[in-house]
Amino acid sequence: MGHFKLYYFISCTILDKKIKNIGALSGKTLLFGGVYSNLQALEKLKAIAEEENIPAQNCISTGDIVGYCAQPEETVQLFKLWGAQSILGNVEIQLRDGAEDCGCDFREGSRCDGFSQLWYPYAQAKLSKNSIEFLSSLPDHIQFQYAGKKVFVLHGGYDNVSEFIYKSTPWERKEHHFKTTESDVIVAGHCGLPFHHINEDKIWLNPGVIGMPANDGEPHVWFVILDDTDGTIRFKHHNFNYNHKLASRLMQNGLLPEEYARTIITGIWDNTEILPSVESGLQGFGIQL
Repeated sequence: MGHFKLYYFISCTILDKKIKNIGALSGKTLLFGGVYSNLQALEKLKAIAEEENIPAQNCISTGDIVGYCAQPEETVQLFKLWGAQSILGNVEIQLRDGAEDCGCDFREGSRCDGFSQLWYPYAQAKLSKNSIEFLSSLPDHIQFQYAGKKVFVLHGGYDNVSEFIYKSTPWERKEHHFKTTESDVIVAGHCGLPFHHINEDKIWLNPGVIGMPANDGEPHVWFVILDDTDGTIRFKHHNFNYNHKLASRLMQNGLLPEEYARTIITGIWDNTEILPSVESGLQGFGIQL
């Protein structure tokens, strides 16, 4: 007799936030973020999930499906076809609302702010009505049970979708989010760097992004797999290589920042203006996990 899993989906709105409760998940669960319109990376991650026999409903993104790279429309359509789950990143919120900027909270006049004035209008122009409708349907947050733990998925912060939270961010700031969401595990994105921070029985877990390298001097990109084989919650950071040369070449179209196309190859960010001193000092020295 076959084994059947029961998944249930309950959406609720709290303080104008749409929170999707997907019930209890079991088995391997893939966590990732920041696809950033990088079709080649998404294709490879989907293949990894299939090789690991991880069903689409157990694949969860922290948002920003759209971003810096050259194929926003193709990326959204593949994501939709795959059936993986995602919350809204700041980029999806801005696209949904027809805003004029990406809402990334870059300092006005900074290099990142200048670059966003290229890639964000490009993405807006490339996305179909169907893709915008799909992105608009995503919840602000996802919550689920895993190995007896309450897991909450957010993008940057609960109060501010564009909040940058890093490994070096004081635990007191992270603790605020655990109390607000009443969770044991927070899965977050936005900052672009994979890390985990454990304090007593609480886990802050950022799987990293797949659309851009993690400023570690390598073109590979990062994700996390949860495992509950022994009845407890375990996680492991993974990286993978993909056809980054094609992704970079497609970005060299005269419309997108050449600096981002170069980062795809070198694994080094053009600048570290958004990073705290600790993370900035680790540029090119690999990811410290």
